[in-house]
Amino acid sequence: MLRVIHTEKINIAPFEMKYLLDYYHGFNHEITKFQWPDPFENSDDAKNMLSEFLDEMEREETLLFSILSKNDKFLGSVEVHGLAGECPELGVWIIESEQNKGYAYTALREVLNYVSAKYGKESFFYEADIRNISSTKLLHKFRNQYEIMERGFEKITTDSGKMLKLQGYILKAKNEAKN
Repeated sequence: MLRVIHTEKINIAPFEMKYLLDYYHGFNHEITKFQWPDPFENSDDAKNMLSEFLDEMEREETLLFSILSKNDKFLGSVEVHGLAGECPELGVWIIESEQNKGYAYTALREVLNYVSAKYGKESFFYEADIRNISSTKLLHKFRNQYEIMERGFEKITTDSGKMLKLQGYILKAKNEAKN
């Protein structure tokens, strides 16, 4: 059973459908500008996708967490996909009005620690559009705990016509004994 992770500024809780509309409204054009997914057409589309993620969580294939303020306001989400594989994929986003407050870093750090401890994972895949400076800065905040290795770069046109310039990275946990 997943638990709520409490930090000084935020809580990271397994996603619940009570945050459906917050997720739907927050996952807008600005948030998705440099991502493969597009904003949802309607709240039913959001509900369907999130329901699929929740089903995957029950099978321990995916983790989907809400990032919440101390008073339970939805701030964004952090996700881990492909838990069965050797190198799960990370995702994180914060609603526009709450960006640049360190929430994404804190949430990702805590979830990485959790996944490492519970599932024994040491490597993670992270992908960001090279024009998304905030995502790249976030990644490099982990350089003391993880070796960050560039992987494939691809220019992709999504189904909706967005042109993305995606850089993949592998984060590999540094062996503490070496430090």
